[in-house]
Amino acid sequence: MVRAWFMDDSSGDQRLPHMGQAVSMEEVAQLGVKYWQVNAEEFETDGYFCELREKEGYSYMDVIELSPDKLPGYEQKIKSFFEEHLHDDDEIRLIVKGSGYFDIRDKSDSRWIRIECLAGDMISLPRGIYHRFTLGSKNYVKAARLFKGNPVWTPVNRSQETDTHRARQQYLASLSVVC
Repeated sequence: MVRAWFMDDSSGDQRLPHMGQAVSMEEVAQLGVKYWQVNAEEFETDGYFCELREKEGYSYMDVIELSPDKLPGYEQKIKSFFEEHLHDDDEIRLIVKGSGYFDIRDKSDSRWIRIECLAGDMISLPRGIYHRFTLGSKNYVKAARLFKGNPVWTPVNRSQETDTHRARQQYLASLSVVC
């Protein structure tokens, strides 16, 4: 079951928990993040998962494994995933094995909220939300990536220009409705 907390201010290995004050999943949902619990062992044939994909319109799926021996250029890729960025599309992931952390900005945009995802956790980050990703301390995750339509993996790294990016502006407008 997914957990979330404000990250502490310590530096060091990004793959460690950096655990601070707990954040409820209701608070995370107010930021537009969706969460589901799925049977990770049989997700491809699981009725609930199939219904969820259809209901949410997730028409494309692939499965990736991230670890030093599975991903060429692992260290560089992990650093790029940990750069603060946004996307033009929702980012939907189901953790099949292993673990990882999605970090998102709080509503004030001043603190990181860390969301721990384990096997069976499925999360959807809304388009335009600033976020980053890292693996857990075991350096391994197998995840299903889901998309509405054709897959797009292009990150837009945070800069002064991204604050005026269309997806970012739409995300911020949605917060005034959600909260």
